[in-house]
Amino acid sequence: MDVNQTLAPRPWLAVGNEVAQLLTRIDEREFEGVLSHFRDPGRTWFFTGEGRSGLVAAMVAMRFMHLGRDVHVQGESTSPAICQRDGMLVVSGSAETPVSLHYAAIAKSEGALVVVVTHEPNGSLAKLADALLTIPVRASFQLGGSLFEQGALISLDALALAIGGGSAESNARLRHLHSNLK
Repeated sequence: MDVNQTLAPRPWLAVGNEVAQLLTRIDEREFEGVLSHFRDPGRTWFFTGEGRSGLVAAMVAMRFMHLGRDVHVQGESTSPAICQRDGMLVVSGSAETPVSLHYAAIAKSEGALVVVVTHEPNGSLAKLADALLTIPVRASFQLGGSLFEQGALISLDALALAIGGGSAESNARLRHLHSNLK
């Protein structure tokens, strides 16, 4: 495939089409399984990932904070210890990232729930998961892991939407909790 031919003349449409095709391959049962764990408003969640996957995890953590949930981005100085009642969401395309594996293993040893978002459902992280959301990336013309990261972000934003419902009350809470230190 000639990448320049695929992208010309509107590369944003080519990217959008590729993401749309990816999202049609998400397993609804996996999504519902992950969603069931996030429905508990009393659970504290820790979000983690490395590199751009970590940025996706941080964006999703912010959205859950907007929904009024108790969330932490692992590695931030204000993150408390993880314990049995908590959950950890790990975003890792390869499901083999050493730091993410380490965090997931600690979470499991403390009795916390581990949710993994990956495109490698047979990877080491997936084997530690209590719930798995596979982002079924195939070949992509985009750079690096872009398609995985885009699919993970949109899927996890959909998870937040499913929990928050997009109601007027949810939007009011979001506005109330949105940063005002500008």
